Amino acid sequence: MIAPIDMQAMVLETPGAALVQRRLPRPRAGAGEVLVAVHACGVCRTDLHILDGELAHPKRPIVPGHEIVGVVAGLGEGVDGLALGERVGIPWLGWTCGQCRYCRAGEENLCPEARFTGYQIDGGYAEYAVVDARYCLPLGATALSDAEAAPLLCAGLIGYRCLVKAGDAGRLGLYGFGAAAHIVAQVARWQGREVFAFTRPGDAAAQAFARDLGAAWAGGSDERPPEELDAAILFAPQGGLVPLALKAVRPGGTVVCGGIHMSDIPSFPYESLWREKHLLSVANLTRRDGVEFLALAARMPLATRVEILPLSAANEALRRLRAGELVGAAVLAPSTIEGTIHS
Repeated sequence: MIAPIDMQAMVLETPGAALVQRRLPRPRAGAGEVLVAVHACGVCRTDLHILDGELAHPKRPIVPGHEIVGVVAGLGEGVDGLALGERVGIPWLGWTCGQCRYCRAGEENLCPEARFTGYQIDGGYAEYAVVDARYCLPLGATALSDAEAAPLLCAGLIGYRCLVKAGDAGRLGLYGFGAAAHIVAQVARWQGREVFAFTRPGDAAAQAFARDLGAAWAGGSDERPPEELDAAILFAPQGGLVPLALKAVRPGGTVVCGGIHMSDIPSFPYESLWREKHLLSVANLTRRDGVEFLALAARMPLATRVEILPLSAANEALRRLRAGELVGAAVLAPSTIEGTIHS
């Protein structure tokens, strides 16, 4: 069968506007690159930040999407270690210089020249995507379907990096119980930790979902947990949660901010931070995170809750994410292959 020369894609042409459906030329893999036929692409809150213009200097126009699962459809010159037809994932971090002090130290997530999938590099809201072969992650070890695996590529990976930064916390709070938290909660429970879930106030469905996944307690983000926490991870992009989380953790505890964008943090008394509490952020991910987390996900009984929508419904998926109407994650499937995807 001859591969098509064009493809369907959902495109952001102007920040603040809805995505538009376009037929674009199918991209070609250049030297060191891989062409991937997209089977599934998760819808992430970072996509909303890009649409809303909250992240500066995106490529324009841009095809969003950075939780991509598909198969290798083409190999550029010099690529080895990957085979045609191999199942792979494409994450948020899409390119780094490899030469700066951060890249040399294994901190490529901090590379000042880094470029990101669905932000400066066209992403997975399309039938095909091109990726730097260095940042193409094999997915052969996981038993999850393509749609189920898609949220692992950002929600799972960033959540895993946050969990590592939280140290060996036995009592872990998760603020914002969406795509990332529902994966991290399972990993934390599998590791023997207690999970305390914080949702939008009054969100009974999200609280019930958290308890179904083994949370010891679930309540609104404006509530105090029944016990002091050893650490808390903030996935909700609300700066006002930082002082609340600092109050909820014990002396010597840690608060990790996991989002790429957050509203301003209000002032808070030094007493909230005193007694050696730690406040830190997580920026992006590394290839090592990907290798470690995907290996862990293959070893444990991890399940993701996904709702599959056609590529043309990207705007509706984003609307529902913004409104807090999703339980788990939304995943887009290109129309040419969506019938092969299952959850």
